[in-house]
Amino acid sequence: MELKSNQASPVLTDPASLNKSKLGIHSRLPYSQPGASFSGKCIAIPRKKPGKLDDVRSNGWLDAMKSSSPPRKKLIKDFNADVGLDDFDIAYCSWMLKYPSALKYFEKIMSEAKKKKIAIFSDYDGTLSPIVDDPDRAIMSDGMRSAVRNVAKYFPTAIITGRSRDKVYELVGLTELYYAGSHGMDIMGPVDHTVSDDHPNSIKSTDQQGKEVNLFQPAREFLPMIDEVFRTLVENTKSIKGAKVENHKFCVSVHYRNVDEKSWPTIAQCVHDVLKDYPRLRLTHGRKVLEVRPVIDWNKGKAVEFLLESLGLSDSDDVLPIYIGDDRSDEDAFKVLRKGNRGYGILVSSVPKETKAFYSLRDPSEVQEFLLSLVRWKKLEKEFESATSSLFTKGAQATSGLEKER
Repeated sequence: MELKSNQASPVLTDPASLNKSKLGIHSRLPYSQPGASFSGKCIAIPRKKPGKLDDVRSNGWLDAMKSSSPPRKKLIKDFNADVGLDDFDIAYCSWMLKYPSALKYFEKIMSEAKKKKIAIFSDYDGTLSPIVDDPDRAIMSDGMRSAVRNVAKYFPTAIITGRSRDKVYELVGLTELYYAGSHGMDIMGPVDHTVSDDHPNSIKSTDQQGKEVNLFQPAREFLPMIDEVFRTLVENTKSIKGAKVENHKFCVSVHYRNVDEKSWPTIAQCVHDVLKDYPRLRLTHGRKVLEVRPVIDWNKGKAVEFLLESLGLSDSDDVLPIYIGDDRSDEDAFKVLRKGNRGYGILVSSVPKETKAFYSLRDPSEVQEFLLSLVRWKKLEKEFESATSSLFTKGAQATSGLEKER
């Protein structure tokens, strides 16, 4: 999405702190469901000089790479079950007792949403589109696009992704949404003068339709560094069959989904050797992807808070945020909603995972069904309100007519 900035982009240092009085997390849900503990994989960059593959083994990179997308059977070992399909199903069913299906518990979720404003946040890959070998082919289905478009008619809706904001807009193609790329480090949201005044990282811009928007980029100063690292990684990994490096504007992704596992130490060492010269960058792990990000206090959870503030929904008792995602990076958003029982996180997964979400969905097809259920629920609510209003009006008219006859 092309933007035309109305002013020069400021040189940024660390992002300004969000107004906590506005982003305060207040307890609004009647109960708190205990969840499994989750510890994000954020790897400190070694300061010693590398040179051997032992570097990536000793600092835990390889272990983290393997655990990011382990084989199906390996996943059930944490549940003390013997390897086997039946045992896996038992383990998954046990896991779902703790993180039940958002479809089966839809009525319960909606019972908490009565007389509240719902805000929908979602990841893209693995949530609105399937996980595929080639990231460029992660295309949203027409049915999913229609479901998302209809949800946005009734609820404020945002996509928060690790991809670049421009790329996810290109894949989704809906102007009704708000977009946050680079794990929330590149947010295009509604104009809110309070937010803009509070944050020097916000600038006014216009979208493709010429509508004024607020562009928030807390890591703008890292752009030259990210570009440099991207070019270096492309050059240094070109001999590794199956490796793919993507520039997501404020972060770089090194995909190893199509790399032979025997070459994983090589690709890890390659990233390691580059990052040793950039102490202001850090490494995180996704689903068979190594992600290089700036060292700033910002993530998808912060992006949710920022968007709620921009929408005027951060300091209200009648708001229910729902976040749907499948990746480790989405856990930051789940934590924000779980803290103080602020809203509901929904993890998309067909295998047991540690998470801070409240509910689960198996795959993007169930996400689509959940979104369609939201639309049907809202339509019925509006029809009921309209019918009630009509009956009230007719009753008032009838009463008025009787009084006149007297």
